[in-house]
Amino acid sequence: MMQSMQPRIILLKEGTDTSQGVPQIVSNINACQMVVEAIRTTLGPRGMDKLIVDSKEKVTISNDGATILGLLDIVHPAAKTLVDIARSQDAEVGDGTTTVTLLAGEFMKQAKPYIEDGINSQIIIRSFRKATAFALKKIREIQITVKSEDPKELRELLKKCAATSMCSKLIAYNKDFFSDMVVDAVMCLDSLLPLNMIGIKKITGGSVTDSRLVKGVAFKKTFSYAGFEMQPKTYTNPKVLSLNIELELKAERDNAECRIDNVEEYQKIVDAEWSILYDKLDLMVASGAKIILSKLPIGDVATQYFADRDIFCAGRVTQEDLNRTVKACGGTILTTVNDIRESDMGQCSLFEEVQIGNERYNLFTGCPKAKTCTLILRGGADQFIDETERSLHDAIMIVRRALKNDSIVAGGGAIEMELSKELRNYAKTIHGKEQLLITAYAKALEIIPRQLCDNAGFDATTILNKLRQKHAQGAKWMGMDINSEDIADNFEACVWEPSIVKRNALTAACEACCTILSIDETVKNPNSNYKAPSAMPGMR
Repeated sequence: MMQSMQPRIILLKEGTDTSQGVPQIVSNINACQMVVEAIRTTLGPRGMDKLIVDSKEKVTISNDGATILGLLDIVHPAAKTLVDIARSQDAEVGDGTTTVTLLAGEFMKQAKPYIEDGINSQIIIRSFRKATAFALKKIREIQITVKSEDPKELRELLKKCAATSMCSKLIAYNKDFFSDMVVDAVMCLDSLLPLNMIGIKKITGGSVTDSRLVKGVAFKKTFSYAGFEMQPKTYTNPKVLSLNIELELKAERDNAECRIDNVEEYQKIVDAEWSILYDKLDLMVASGAKIILSKLPIGDVATQYFADRDIFCAGRVTQEDLNRTVKACGGTILTTVNDIRESDMGQCSLFEEVQIGNERYNLFTGCPKAKTCTLILRGGADQFIDETERSLHDAIMIVRRALKNDSIVAGGGAIEMELSKELRNYAKTIHGKEQLLITAYAKALEIIPRQLCDNAGFDATTILNKLRQKHAQGAKWMGMDINSEDIADNFEACVWEPSIVKRNALTAACEACCTILSIDETVKNPNSNYKAPSAMPGMR
């Protein structure tokens, strides 16, 4: 009787959603599987594209895993983990975003029956981490280090890595054209390979092969006043002056008041305003600069003044373009012209303004201070140019990684099949439940070649059986050959990828899987506008 009289203890606010135990882990795995299904078909050279329309009716066409997952409005808290690992892969390596998501999803899929059978998730996590450590060790053992002393050999290596990255993109048919461009762009940089020194400009119209690489800085012609067309459009070895100063007559401020008694005083105010502007212009001309750039507007008076003295000027230059110009040509961005020194000005070998499509562009080439370049992309539609930019970003990241880490592995599912074979052999040396779990991990790695086959319309079972046979015989670089609908030595076929892409993908996928498996309870607080249910009739 006393037991039934005990008061009810309420810890959480009414309306709080709680779920826990094995059903919660299985529910999280199922949610992640739904995310994986959304991008599964984008993998590989025969992968399909996704058309995504956001809330603002903006259309995006892409098969880049990180881009697609970033645009999906995922609300499930556990499934957002896959979005995070895709973003980390994109930021760290630049490519393999679909691969890392597929691997994480497959690891969870293989772990699901063991969770349902009552195996503790910590045993699965420990086994998967042990398998990942073994796989990373094997990658380091079998990766090929390409000697980079020979510039021609290094260039060929980088081109093949860039071409492999672009095989699955919209620009796959122009991969030879763009792989040359990407390698040239990265080779323009200094030893630190700063990504912000590669500018990308997009101009609608023309063919995609009309895209060009400018070994220097290029930006779109800014808004200009009368007198601009009288300025020269080509200079050799000009001095470049970068400013953050407004060079035009300012309008009166709101509610400004100036009391004067006669016309002479008004004229003095006007004369003072003009003399301040002309003093600034005289100091700039006296500095010897032939190109004057400013983040703020350059008015019609200043434009005509510079035109009369054969000086080129551009106002309203964006901060990004101005910073790249200063880093490339040298000098500093000045906020005053009272003390212009020689060291404050930059210099380039050639400046010219050229017509590209329907736009006019200012080009600075032969910049001595810093190595920089600009990619000018052309194409028929905005969506296509945007996807080209994303594809080139992935390729640039891959080439940068290949320069810093000159070890490579074969793609096309070859490295995954080799790791799967090694892990199966390793699992036989372990007793207990871990043997089953490491074997499941090995099976999960086969999702990459299997999905490549499915996306290309091949018989995945036949292809994978052939690959297992060849890898068991010691042919470690055998992978899928899309062109012949069979298997081939992908190292000989030059389907190369930096080994860091695979190492990072395995590590991130394993960590994401372990994170999901370690969550056995979700507590979701009610919204602030939640209203508790009213009392039942007769309970007042």
